[in-house]
Amino acid sequence: MTVRIGGGAAREVLVGGGPLVLIAGPCVLEEPDRVLRIAEGCAAAAAARGLPYVFKASWDKANRTTGTSFRGPGLDEGLALLARVRATVGCPVTTDVHESTQVAAVAEVVDLLQVPAFLCRQTELLTACGASGRPVNVKKGQFLAPADMAFAVAKVRAGGAGGVLVTERGTTFGYGDLVVDVRGLPILRALAPVVFDGTHSAQRPGQGGHTGGDRSVIPTLCRAAVAVGVDALFLEVHDDPAVARSDAATQWPLPALGELLDQVLPHHRSAS
Repeated sequence: MTVRIGGGAAREVLVGGGPLVLIAGPCVLEEPDRVLRIAEGCAAAAAARGLPYVFKASWDKANRTTGTSFRGPGLDEGLALLARVRATVGCPVTTDVHESTQVAAVAEVVDLLQVPAFLCRQTELLTACGASGRPVNVKKGQFLAPADMAFAVAKVRAGGAGGVLVTERGTTFGYGDLVVDVRGLPILRALAPVVFDGTHSAQRPGQGGHTGGDRSVIPTLCRAAVAVGVDALFLEVHDDPAVARSDAATQWPLPALGELLDQVLPHHRSAS
Protein backbone atom coordinates (compact mmCIF):
# COMPACT_ATOMS: atom_id res chain seq x y z
CA MET A 1 0.00 0.00 0.00
CA THR A 2 1.34 3.40 -0.99
CA VAL A 3 -0.15 6.81 -0.18
CA ARG A 4 0.71 9.82 -2.33
CA ILE A 5 1.00 13.19 -0.61
CA GLY A 6 1.55 16.53 -2.33
CA GLY A 7 2.45 17.23 -5.92
CA GLY A 8 2.40 20.40 -8.00
CA ALA A 9 4.15 23.21 -6.13
CA ALA A 10 5.00 20.78 -3.32
CA ARG A 11 7.22 17.79 -3.97
CA GLU A 12 5.25 14.55 -4.12
CA VAL A 13 5.92 12.23 -1.18
CA LEU A 14 5.14 8.50 -1.28
CA VAL A 15 4.47 6.80 2.05
CA GLY A 16 4.75 3.02 2.09
CA GLY A 17 7.26 0.60 0.67
CA GLY A 18 10.05 3.12 0.13
CA PRO A 19 12.32 5.43 2.13
CA LEU A 20 11.35 6.40 5.63
CA VAL A 21 9.29 9.62 5.43
CA LEU A 22 9.79 12.40 7.98
CA ILE A 23 6.66 14.27 9.13
CA ALA A 24 7.83 17.04 11.44
CA GLY A 25 7.29 20.56 12.67
CA PRO A 26 6.28 22.47 15.80
CA CYS A 27 3.31 21.24 17.81
CA VAL A 28 1.38 24.42 17.14
CA LEU A 29 1.86 27.29 14.71
CA GLU A 30 3.72 30.09 16.48
CA GLU A 31 5.33 33.25 15.05
CA PRO A 32 5.74 33.00 11.25
CA ASP A 33 9.51 33.54 11.27
CA ARG A 34 9.98 30.77 13.82
CA VAL A 35 7.66 28.41 11.96
CA LEU A 36 9.53 28.95 8.68
CA ARG A 37 12.88 28.51 10.42
CA ILE A 38 11.78 25.18 11.86
CA ALA A 39 10.28 24.01 8.56
CA GLU A 40 13.44 24.87 6.63
CA GLY A 41 15.61 23.18 9.26
CA CYS A 42 13.56 20.00 9.21
CA ALA A 43 13.54 19.95 5.41
CA ALA A 44 17.31 20.38 5.29
CA ALA A 45 17.92 17.58 7.81
CA ALA A 46 15.66 15.26 5.82
CA ALA A 47 17.18 16.18 2.45
CA ALA A 48 20.72 15.59 3.72
CA ARG A 49 19.71 11.99 4.42
CA GLY A 50 17.61 11.41 1.33
CA LEU A 51 14.33 11.39 3.25
CA PRO A 52 11.04 12.73 1.86
CA TYR A 53 9.62 15.43 4.14
CA VAL A 54 6.14 16.65 5.13
CA PHE A 55 5.70 19.71 7.39
CA LYS A 56 3.26 19.40 10.28
CA ALA A 57 1.85 21.95 12.73
CA SER A 58 -1.58 22.66 14.22
CA TRP A 59 -3.56 25.85 13.65
CA ASP A 60 -5.70 25.01 16.70
CA LYS A 61 -4.88 22.75 19.64
CA ALA A 62 -8.46 22.04 20.59
CA ASN A 63 -7.62 19.54 23.35
CA ARG A 64 -5.30 21.56 25.59
CA THR A 65 -5.39 20.54 29.25
CA THR A 66 -6.68 23.92 30.47
CA GLY A 67 -8.99 26.46 28.89
CA THR A 68 -6.36 29.19 29.19
CA SER A 69 -3.56 27.37 27.32
CA PHE A 70 -2.37 28.72 23.97
CA ARG A 71 -4.28 27.04 21.13
CA GLY A 72 -2.83 28.59 17.99
CA PRO A 73 -3.56 31.36 15.50
CA GLY A 74 -6.96 30.10 14.37
CA LEU A 75 -8.24 28.84 11.04
CA ASP A 76 -7.70 31.74 8.64
CA GLU A 77 -4.31 32.88 9.88
CA GLY A 78 -3.18 29.29 10.38
CA LEU A 79 -4.07 28.18 6.87
CA ALA A 80 -2.35 31.23 5.42
CA LEU A 81 0.85 30.34 7.30
CA LEU A 82 0.65 26.70 6.21
CA ALA A 83 0.28 27.85 2.60
CA ARG A 84 3.34 30.07 3.06
CA VAL A 85 5.38 27.14 4.37
CA ARG A 86 4.29 25.01 1.41
CA ALA A 87 5.26 27.70 -1.10
CA THR A 88 8.53 28.70 0.59
CA VAL A 89 9.92 25.28 1.50
CA GLY A 90 8.34 23.37 -1.38
CA CYS A 91 7.17 20.50 0.82
CA PRO A 92 3.72 19.04 1.43
CA VAL A 93 1.99 20.21 4.63
CA THR A 94 -0.41 18.59 7.06
CA THR A 95 -2.53 19.75 9.98
CA ASP A 96 -5.40 18.61 12.20
CA VAL A 97 -9.12 18.91 11.70
CA HIS A 98 -11.42 18.59 14.70
CA GLU A 99 -14.88 19.00 13.20
CA SER A 100 -16.43 17.95 9.91
CA THR A 101 -17.30 21.59 9.16
CA GLN A 102 -13.57 22.44 9.02
CA VAL A 103 -12.62 19.78 6.48
CA ALA A 104 -13.39 21.60 3.22
CA ALA A 105 -11.46 24.76 4.12
CA VAL A 106 -8.43 22.88 5.43
CA ALA A 107 -8.37 20.49 2.45
CA GLU A 108 -8.11 23.50 0.13
CA VAL A 109 -4.67 24.29 1.58
CA VAL A 110 -3.02 21.16 2.97
CA ASP A 111 -1.86 17.98 1.27
CA LEU A 112 -2.73 15.58 4.11
CA LEU A 113 -5.53 15.81 6.67
CA GLN A 114 -4.83 14.59 10.18
CA VAL A 115 -7.44 13.25 12.60
CA PRO A 116 -6.31 13.63 16.24
CA ALA A 117 -6.09 10.53 18.41
CA PHE A 118 -8.94 11.57 20.70
CA LEU A 119 -11.25 11.83 17.65
CA CYS A 120 -10.34 8.59 15.85
CA ARG A 121 -13.83 7.14 16.38
CA GLN A 122 -15.81 10.21 15.24
CA THR A 123 -17.70 8.81 12.27
CA GLU A 124 -18.86 12.10 10.75
CA LEU A 125 -15.36 13.58 10.93
CA LEU A 126 -13.72 10.48 9.44
CA THR A 127 -16.15 10.20 6.54
CA ALA A 128 -15.90 13.94 5.80
CA CYS A 129 -12.12 13.67 5.68
CA GLY A 130 -12.44 10.67 3.38
CA ALA A 131 -14.71 12.62 1.03
CA SER A 132 -12.31 15.58 0.83
CA GLY A 133 -10.16 14.06 -1.90
CA ARG A 134 -7.07 14.41 0.31
CA PRO A 135 -5.20 11.52 1.91
CA VAL A 136 -5.94 11.18 5.62
CA ASN A 137 -3.73 10.30 8.59
CA VAL A 138 -5.72 8.89 11.51
CA LYS A 139 -3.89 8.81 14.83
CA LYS A 140 -4.72 5.77 16.96
CA GLY A 141 -6.47 6.72 20.18
CA GLN A 142 -4.56 6.17 23.41
CA PHE A 143 -7.52 4.02 24.46
CA LEU A 144 -7.79 1.83 21.35
CA ALA A 145 -6.46 -1.64 20.50
CA PRO A 146 -4.44 -1.71 17.24
CA ALA A 147 -6.84 -4.10 15.50
CA ASP A 148 -9.77 -1.78 16.22
CA MET A 149 -8.23 0.85 13.96
CA ALA A 150 -9.63 -1.24 11.09
CA PHE A 151 -13.00 0.39 11.73
CA ALA A 152 -11.57 3.93 11.59
CA VAL A 153 -9.76 3.12 8.35
CA ALA A 154 -12.96 1.68 6.87
CA LYS A 155 -14.88 4.86 7.72
CA VAL A 156 -12.32 7.02 5.93
CA ARG A 157 -12.19 4.75 2.91
CA ALA A 158 -15.98 4.73 2.72
CA GLY A 159 -15.77 8.46 1.98
CA GLY A 160 -13.51 7.79 -1.00
CA ALA A 161 -10.23 9.00 0.47
CA GLY A 162 -7.16 9.35 -1.70
CA GLY A 163 -5.26 7.20 0.79
CA VAL A 164 -5.14 6.44 4.51
CA LEU A 165 -2.28 6.40 7.02
CA VAL A 166 -2.48 5.27 10.64
CA THR A 167 -0.30 6.62 13.42
CA GLU A 168 0.84 4.92 16.62
CA ARG A 169 1.28 7.46 19.44
CA GLY A 170 1.29 5.34 22.57
CA THR A 171 -1.38 3.74 24.74
CA THR A 172 -2.64 4.88 28.15
CA PHE A 173 -0.79 3.08 30.92
CA GLY A 174 -2.58 3.66 34.20
CA TYR A 175 -2.81 7.34 35.06
CA GLY A 176 -0.37 9.89 33.70
CA ASP A 177 1.73 7.69 31.44
CA LEU A 178 1.83 6.08 28.00
CA VAL A 179 3.46 2.89 26.74
CA VAL A 180 4.29 1.82 23.18
CA ASP A 181 3.48 -1.82 22.46
CA VAL A 182 5.51 -2.54 19.33
CA ARG A 183 3.52 -5.76 18.79
CA GLY A 184 0.76 -3.49 17.48
CA LEU A 185 2.84 -2.03 14.63
CA PRO A 186 2.53 -5.07 12.30
CA ILE A 187 -1.21 -5.17 13.04
CA LEU A 188 -1.56 -1.53 12.03
CA ARG A 189 0.68 -1.99 9.00
CA ALA A 190 -1.66 -4.67 7.68
CA LEU A 191 -4.38 -1.98 7.55
CA ALA A 192 -2.46 0.94 6.01
CA PRO A 193 1.01 2.49 5.90
CA VAL A 194 2.09 3.23 9.47
CA VAL A 195 3.48 6.41 11.00
CA PHE A 196 5.23 6.27 14.36
CA ASP A 197 4.80 9.36 16.52
CA GLY A 198 8.03 9.44 18.48
CA THR A 199 7.35 12.58 20.51
CA HIS A 200 3.73 12.17 21.66
CA SER A 201 4.61 8.61 22.67
CA ALA A 202 7.01 10.10 25.24
CA GLN A 203 4.31 12.18 26.91
CA ARG A 204 3.07 11.91 30.49
CA PRO A 205 -0.45 13.40 30.47
CA GLY A 206 -2.21 14.96 33.41
CA GLN A 207 0.72 16.51 35.23
CA GLY A 208 -1.20 19.06 37.27
CA GLY A 209 -2.73 21.16 34.51
CA HIS A 210 -0.33 20.37 31.71
CA THR A 211 1.08 17.43 29.77
CA GLY A 212 4.60 16.47 30.73
CA GLY A 213 6.92 13.88 29.28
CA ASP A 214 10.40 12.43 29.06
CA ARG A 215 12.30 13.59 25.98
CA SER A 216 15.21 11.25 26.72
CA VAL A 217 13.23 8.14 25.70
CA ILE A 218 12.41 9.45 22.20
CA PRO A 219 15.49 7.97 20.44
CA THR A 220 14.88 4.56 22.01
CA LEU A 221 11.22 4.54 20.98
CA CYS A 222 12.04 5.63 17.43
CA ARG A 223 14.77 3.04 16.96
CA ALA A 224 12.48 0.29 18.20
CA ALA A 225 9.58 1.33 15.98
CA VAL A 226 11.56 1.61 12.76
CA ALA A 227 13.31 -1.69 13.46
CA VAL A 228 9.95 -3.44 13.77
CA GLY A 229 8.77 -1.68 10.60
CA VAL A 230 7.05 1.64 9.97
CA ASP A 231 6.73 3.84 6.89
CA ALA A 232 7.07 7.32 8.38
CA LEU A 233 8.38 8.99 11.51
CA PHE A 234 6.35 11.81 13.09
CA LEU A 235 8.23 14.24 15.33
CA GLU A 236 7.26 17.51 16.92
CA VAL A 237 10.35 19.68 16.49
CA HIS A 238 11.15 23.13 17.90
CA ASP A 239 14.20 25.35 17.68
CA ASP A 240 13.93 26.09 21.43
CA PRO A 241 11.66 23.54 23.16
CA ALA A 242 11.92 25.31 26.52
CA VAL A 243 9.84 28.21 25.17
CA ALA A 244 7.51 26.15 22.96
CA ARG A 245 3.88 27.15 23.48
CA SER A 246 2.64 23.54 23.50
CA ASP A 247 4.25 20.18 24.35
CA ALA A 248 7.43 21.82 25.60
CA ALA A 249 8.48 18.68 27.48
CA THR A 250 8.57 16.41 24.45
CA GLN A 251 9.32 18.50 21.37
CA TRP A 252 12.64 17.45 19.86
CA PRO A 253 15.31 20.18 19.54
CA LEU A 254 15.85 21.22 15.94
CA PRO A 255 19.68 21.33 16.29
CA ALA A 256 19.63 17.65 17.34
CA LEU A 257 17.26 16.42 14.59
CA GLY A 258 20.02 15.20 12.28
CA GLU A 259 21.62 13.23 15.10
CA LEU A 260 18.30 11.52 15.89
CA LEU A 261 17.70 10.61 12.24
CA ASP A 262 21.22 9.19 12.03
CA GLN A 263 20.45 6.92 14.98
CA VAL A 264 17.19 5.73 13.45
CA LEU A 265 18.01 5.20 9.78
CA PRO A 266 20.28 2.14 10.07
CA HIS A 267 17.48 0.28 11.81
CA HIS A 268 15.01 1.17 9.09
CA ARG A 269 17.31 -0.10 6.37
CA SER A 270 17.75 -3.44 8.14
CA ALA A 271 13.96 -3.77 8.51
CA SER A 272 13.16 -2.99 4.85
